[in-house]
Amino acid sequence: MNPFYFSQGSLPLLVSIPHAGTELTPGVEAGLSEAARGLPDTDWHIPLLYDFVRDLGASVLIGRYSRFVVDLNRPPDNQPLYSTATTGLFPETLFDGTPTFAPGKTPDATERQGYIDQIWQPYHQQIQQELARLKAQHGYALLFDAHSIASEIPRLFEGRLPDINVGTNDGASCTPAMSAAIEAVCAAQTDYSWVINGRFKGGYITRAYGQPQQQIEAVQLELAQRNYMDETSPYAWQQARAAQLQKVLKAMIHAMLAQAKPH
Repeated sequence: MNPFYFSQGSLPLLVSIPHAGTELTPGVEAGLSEAARGLPDTDWHIPLLYDFVRDLGASVLIGRYSRFVVDLNRPPDNQPLYSTATTGLFPETLFDGTPTFAPGKTPDATERQGYIDQIWQPYHQQIQQELARLKAQHGYALLFDAHSIASEIPRLFEGRLPDINVGTNDGASCTPAMSAAIEAVCAAQTDYSWVINGRFKGGYITRAYGQPQQQIEAVQLELAQRNYMDETSPYAWQQARAAQLQKVLKAMIHAMLAQAKPH
């Protein structure tokens, strides 16, 4: 099975959605702990929330496999991205610290190398190819990495997460002007709390491909899930809440496109 869905657009924008996948390999499915079987750490409904970007003309890349198989937003050498609690390339625990796999059921090193070769690498090759195509066609390229997470996870962060969490790798993955354009959209609305480079500064995708000096700008957006869905199983989509949030997301995408240019 192809490890991702991809649709090519006409704008200089690629929207990456690495954590919405729910497919499992037989080995991972057989080994998951009871707590992990419902795939609780999935970025539920993110492709639906961002479905509007296709109509705008953006390219869209969506991972098909669960992060419990391999995490597409972690480096292939599995070096930690944060000094605080986090999960790795092959998550051994859920976000709350519960084991991902039943005792003795963790996939072995050979199996996991296959996940890198057959799932992780193709996803990143597609990012690289599409960014190169966009840059060749437009003179520059934008990468928007779309994520969501439960708004309260004590192991990862204190209290309640802001509603909108923009990550630019502390300003390294995009120009100051791009960051300012996004901040202006956040500041212009009053429905959602927001932060730039707070707990979530951008994962591997943002850090690896955001190279403004090479005419490629990358931004990660981590959304608190309570603003568009139920955060408890079965993680139901909430249309009214989602429609409200999409107004801000659309404004953010438009602001990025308006700001972007060769520099």
